[in-house]
Amino acid sequence: MPRVIDIVGVPFEGPEALPPASRTLIEGARTLIGSPRLLEHLPVVGGQRRESWPSPLLPALPGLMERVGTEGVVVLATGDPLRSGIGSTLVRLLGADAVRIHPAVSSVGLARARMGWSAEETVVVSLVSAPVPTLRRQLTPAARLVVLSAGAHTPGDVAHWLVEQGCGPSRMTVLGHLGGDDESRIDTTAEALAATAPGIPALNVVALEVIAAPGRVLPGSAPGREDDAFDHDGQITKSEIRALALAALRPMRGQLLWDLGAGSGSVSIEWCLMAEGGRAVAVESNLERAARVTANAAAFGVTVELVHAASSEVIADLEAPDAVFIGGGGSGEVVDAAWQRLRPGGRLVVHAVTLETEAVVISAQAAHGGHLRRVSVERAEPLGRFLSWTPARSIVQWSATKES
Repeated sequence: MPRVIDIVGVPFEGPEALPPASRTLIEGARTLIGSPRLLEHLPVVGGQRRESWPSPLLPALPGLMERVGTEGVVVLATGDPLRSGIGSTLVRLLGADAVRIHPAVSSVGLARARMGWSAEETVVVSLVSAPVPTLRRQLTPAARLVVLSAGAHTPGDVAHWLVEQGCGPSRMTVLGHLGGDDESRIDTTAEALAATAPGIPALNVVALEVIAAPGRVLPGSAPGREDDAFDHDGQITKSEIRALALAALRPMRGQLLWDLGAGSGSVSIEWCLMAEGGRAVAVESNLERAARVTANAAAFGVTVELVHAASSEVIADLEAPDAVFIGGGGSGEVVDAAWQRLRPGGRLVVHAVTLETEAVVISAQAAHGGHLRRVSVERAEPLGRFLSWTPARSIVQWSATKES
């Protein structure tokens, strides 16, 4: 058997609540690594080397693990090491075969137990290092969320944000010191919590059930959000056309999108909302629009990498994408360069409004295959005392998958 590092999850009650097998591992470790809080609760073992986590952790972690090796190394974690914990980090760094996980009940598991919620009906969202708007993609009626807090301020921040989103009646349960002798529970609503300042412990988890205010309709998770959900100057892929673009782009977990000529960033943002762990690079040459991309992404709680440049200048330097959307500036040069950089199995979608760009996509379809569609949308708008159909500019969409 290859040597592995053992990662032991410690329950909230402390090391004394560990099963005998885990205690034996810890006592027999040549090197024990963990936070000072966990290490100080363990009796001293003669000849055992102890290491606290460096700060900042990630830059120094490879050096630490190289220094301690793998023989007789035991790492202490809190709860489930694979739930936003050091276990996940070490698996990414060392590989799954190099670590052996011994999980304890996590704060998420305890929170679900206190609420009587099954794992299947619960979504976990960590706000430990993410902004509150990260919750936006989960704002659907009756959604049940377990929210991992960054501190005592998180429940109040969440409550205020929910009220702003028209979800003031949402039920919130703040669970403090889960599993400890001083465990606490506050059952309230977002609007009530936003109006008061109850004593909330720094170590807390929030159980949230989303409820919209009367008359408020939540957007859900479907693509094609209303245009006014984004700050824009008119340079935006309209909601109906955006939904068509995302259907052709087919967002997938963990994949990377290039949004060339991003405008407001609406396509990048909806890609990130739909693809769990999805990433987007938005390329925009206009400085004011580039600023809007960043602001819109922050409002939706997603991370979009902004590149302020002309697309033709940076395509060669960007990480190869899994999908590309060209909604503005679709020249033959840009389309050809994007196709060359696209990963096998990747999707390229181009929207053409002008005759010049239409000629580009017709030529691209002849060279690479794919589908051409012409789409026209008309909206009913006031005309005096009446309504009349007002057509938008027709869009020609070329979409293709790169086979190899």
